[in-house]
Amino acid sequence: MDDVTAMRRAIDLAASARRRTSPNPWVGCVVLENGTVHEGMTSPPGGPHAEVVALAAAGSAARGATAVTTLEPCSHFGRTGPCADALIEAGVARVVVGIEDPDPHVQGRGVARLREAGVQVDVGVCDLEVRRQLAPYLKHRSTGRPWVVLKLAATLDGRIAAPDGTSRWITGEEARADAHGLRAESDAILVGAGTVRADDPSLTVRQAQGEDPLRVVLGRAPTDAKVQPALELDGPLDEVLATLGGKGVLQVLVEGGASVAHAFHAAGLVDHYVLYLAPALLGGDDGRPLFAGAGAATMADAWRGRVSGVKVLGDDLRIDLEPKEMG
Repeated sequence: MDDVTAMRRAIDLAASARRRTSPNPWVGCVVLENGTVHEGMTSPPGGPHAEVVALAAAGSAARGATAVTTLEPCSHFGRTGPCADALIEAGVARVVVGIEDPDPHVQGRGVARLREAGVQVDVGVCDLEVRRQLAPYLKHRSTGRPWVVLKLAATLDGRIAAPDGTSRWITGEEARADAHGLRAESDAILVGAGTVRADDPSLTVRQAQGEDPLRVVLGRAPTDAKVQPALELDGPLDEVLATLGGKGVLQVLVEGGASVAHAFHAAGLVDHYVLYLAPALLGGDDGRPLFAGAGAATMADAWRGRVSGVKVLGDDLRIDLEPKEMG
C-alpha cells in the first residue's frame, strides 16, 4: 500500500470517529507492516489516540513498520501520554503525517521529537484532504473560535416559511435526518430567541446517531421552552463565538431564524453553508425569505462562493457552499 492510499484509509477512519472525539481532533492512523494494515482512530476524550490504537493492533509487528497518521502525533502529556513517544517506543521506522498540528502544545514538536529519535518523518501527504476534514479543529486551535456552519431549509423560490409563519415541514424525512447528522457532528447549535418563541424547537439529535449538542440562544428563552437548559448569550457575534470557543466548541451549527442567519452572513462569520431545497413553491413574495435584513445593493456586490457538494435526499437537494478562499 502506497502512502496516498494509506493516508486515504486513515482519513476514512478519522471520519468514522468524527462525532465522538470533540474537543480532541478526529484522527485516523494505519500501521503498515509487510503488506498487513493495522488500524486505529481517536477514542472518546480520555481514551487513547489514533496512533496508540493502531500500535496496539499491530503489537510487536510495529517494530520497523511505517505509521501513517492524518495529524501530527502529539508530544505532550494531557489525559494520555505523548503519541510521538509511543511511536518511538514501539520501534516504528517511519511516520507519514498528513498535516502538522497548530495546537500550541504541539506545533511541530511531535515531528521534531520523532526525528530526534531517528525516525524518518514525511509531512504533507494528502494535506488538502486532511485540512478539509479537520477544518473545525484547525480553526479553533488557530483562532480560539469555532467553525461556523449555517444551515438553511427553503422552498425553491427561497422561502423558509409561509406568510402565516408555518414552516413544518419544508423538507422531507431524508433531508431532516441529514440535518440531524449535522447537529450530531456539531458541539453547539445556535438559534435566536425569536425562533424559540415562535417554534419552540428542542434542538436535539433524534434522527441520527450522536450526542445532543450544547444549545445556545441569542437572547433570552422562556424558562419552559423545550430548548432549556440552554446557554443564553448576548452581545456582538464575534464575542459570542469567542465565548463558545473558550468552552471547547469546535463547530457551531447556526439554525436560524432569518435575522440570525442574516447577521452571521452579513458579518462574514460563516465558514460553511448547508442549504436544503425542497421542490415546493409558495409562489409569491409574501413568504419569509432566507435572510431578514438588507442585502447587496447591486449584483456586483453579491456574495459569491463555491459549491462544494450537491446531494439528492429523497425529493430534496442538499447544496454545500463555502467562501471561495476555502479553495
